[in-house]
Amino acid sequence: MKSSRIKWHVVVFLAPAVLVYTAIMIFPLFNTLRLALYTETDQVRVFVGLANFMTLFGDPRWSESFWNALGNNFWFFLVHMLVQNPIGIALAAILSHPRLRFASFYRSAIFVPTILSFVIVGFAWKLILSPIWGIAPDMLSAVGLKSLFAPWLGKEEYALTTLALISVWQFVGIPMMLIYAALLSIPEEILEAGEVDGITGLSAFWKIKLPLILPSIGIISILTFVGNFNAFDLIYAAQGALAGPDFSTDILGTFMYRTFFGFQLQLGDPHMGSAIATAMFAIILVGVCVYLFGIQTRLKRYQF
Repeated sequence: MKSSRIKWHVVVFLAPAVLVYTAIMIFPLFNTLRLALYTETDQVRVFVGLANFMTLFGDPRWSESFWNALGNNFWFFLVHMLVQNPIGIALAAILSHPRLRFASFYRSAIFVPTILSFVIVGFAWKLILSPIWGIAPDMLSAVGLKSLFAPWLGKEEYALTTLALISVWQFVGIPMMLIYAALLSIPEEILEAGEVDGITGLSAFWKIKLPLILPSIGIISILTFVGNFNAFDLIYAAQGALAGPDFSTDILGTFMYRTFFGFQLQLGDPHMGSAIATAMFAIILVGVCVYLFGIQTRLKRYQF
């Protein structure tokens, strides 16, 4: 029986990546968790245990803002799940058709917004939707729908949904490309066997392709969940740290930013900000665990 030997070349090659990941991810994570257990009194750091979390969830001044941000985050995520991912799947199905001309051009055009800066996207759409100098009113007027225009980013009931749809426009290329790759990995033999049985067109997609790409759809769903509960940039670029109007677009990311760093007349509190960040981490961790152990294990994977 051969004794196990340490493969030192593997350790040598992995060490730089592990060190970098630890420095920029693991250490800040644990330091955030540590800060959440302290508070500062007379410029002296004092251990308070879970008192910051009790304040966050029990003090009406904090809990109202937290639950408002959490509810907005869930709505932001829900719009992506119900709009972005189905559109991405539909686009991937269309662009994977072998007879479609200029498919590579369409894929590139749809994916380009993904690489744009959040700041550029936020300010550009803010200008486009402006009722004063934006082009949206004129575009709707040209097709006879000017009556439908409203200052969507300025109304509490529309602002968050509008920003979510802007985010969908920017990132729909990601699920499209992932599903496109999954569709291309399906062997032609399976599709040809379906054609022999008379399963073609949309019927082939629903009965053959969709069941085979369910694991990929599951991965996209959890990536959407994690990405949206870490969202911050677009809201900040378009609506600022106050996430107006009247905090109607406030999500956990902007709430944590204002609390940690302070904004305008609000003083920064790193310890309460860390408590909010820890709550965000816990929510994301629970969502990922529910997916991995409750959903992913039940999805069938097919080896080709």
